[in-house]
Amino acid sequence: MTVTGTEETANGVVRDTHRTAGKLGGSLIASIILGYVLTVACARLLPPDQYATFVTFWGLLMGLGSALSPLEQELSRQSAVAALTGGLAGRGALRAVATAAAVAAAFGLALLVPPINDRLFHGTWELALIVLAGGVAFACQFGIRGLLIGQHQVKHFAWLVVAEPAVRALVLGLLVVATAYQLVPLALAVAAGSFAWLLFVRQGWRLLDVRADGDGWAVTVRRMLMLLLGAALTASVITGYPALVGLLAPGGDRERLGAVFAALVIARLPLTLIGPVQSLAVPFVVRLSTSEAGRHRLRRVLLLGTFASLALAALGALVGTLIGPWAVRFVNGPGYQVDGWAVAGLVWSSVLLVPMQLLTAVLVARAHARRVLITWAVVAATASVLLLAVPGDTVLRAVIALAAAPMTGLAVVLTFVLANSSAGESRETSA
Repeated sequence: MTVTGTEETANGVVRDTHRTAGKLGGSLIASIILGYVLTVACARLLPPDQYATFVTFWGLLMGLGSALSPLEQELSRQSAVAALTGGLAGRGALRAVATAAAVAAAFGLALLVPPINDRLFHGTWELALIVLAGGVAFACQFGIRGLLIGQHQVKHFAWLVVAEPAVRALVLGLLVVATAYQLVPLALAVAAGSFAWLLFVRQGWRLLDVRADGDGWAVTVRRMLMLLLGAALTASVITGYPALVGLLAPGGDRERLGAVFAALVIARLPLTLIGPVQSLAVPFVVRLSTSEAGRHRLRRVLLLGTFASLALAALGALVGTLIGPWAVRFVNGPGYQVDGWAVAGLVWSSVLLVPMQLLTAVLVARAHARRVLITWAVVAATASVLLLAVPGDTVLRAVIALAAAPMTGLAVVLTFVLANSSAGESRETSA
């Protein structure tokens, strides 16, 4: 193929991805709005001390969902690779879903251990069962989403993205009407969205070819466990951060922590929806990497996006300092008091996590599972060490750890992504 031909191919891939992203934009915005409705409503319905427990549950369930999100990216990769030859993902996709579901079930069972349950949920053991059921449902949901986006079934994929928070909002509305908005019923409303995949089973099954074998159990389990562990470390500094704080830096003023966690949920919510964008990025990278022109364009996009994210994070921190405390009180109520510097740290961290997640999607597309794991291990280790070592109260330690961790991770993942982008890069399927 000529240089002009490869450049035209790269341009075609970019244009096609732009169109797909445009179609998804509306569904992502709708999901964000519905997610905010749910979190704000729960903050309004519960006092700050109970909301701190609710956010711990929310963080564990959504953190488990985030930990399972590489399943969506892996299946989108399998589907995209199969689509290059006109095929469909095979039994390897089912093996990946089964592995993820087993991991989710094991995590939920671990939360039922009395010392862990008491420390996280303060005796409300039912929340652990809800996490278990919601986690297994998340595995099925991400599996279907990966198949859909990998085969460019954008319409159904977009509807599934919206259906998840819509189901939660619907159940929450029914609870409010029935005046049954206590801690456990609200948790059930949150978990209900994990079962939205049941509406799309037929579309997902059509995108599987069970006659095609795909990767065997050993390769699938090894790769998925590394990807899931890396994503679990990711979740520990995103949706699961309140639980990490509770385990490593317990104590402190519960009402102040509840206010900070409320601000964190607001700042982090868009990150829970970055998964569809990551899954879109995987086939984008797969197709661009077939030519030198595509690889050159990819490197340029990644560098420009990273520097733009740093500038946006600084601007967001400034805005958070100025209006953050007022915004938290306005959204959640006058009982939620938080300092401007704390909101600045949360916004800074949230913005930097966006390029981090997209850059790790590039590593997933290249099947570099080990590098994904190393990246998020660095982030989680940085946050954990700072939570334990920084002097001061729990709120100060939580904010400093959260602001510093993504900076180290961004440096690591950018180094990995740019270090080896040649045409002959090897896939670490055995890693």
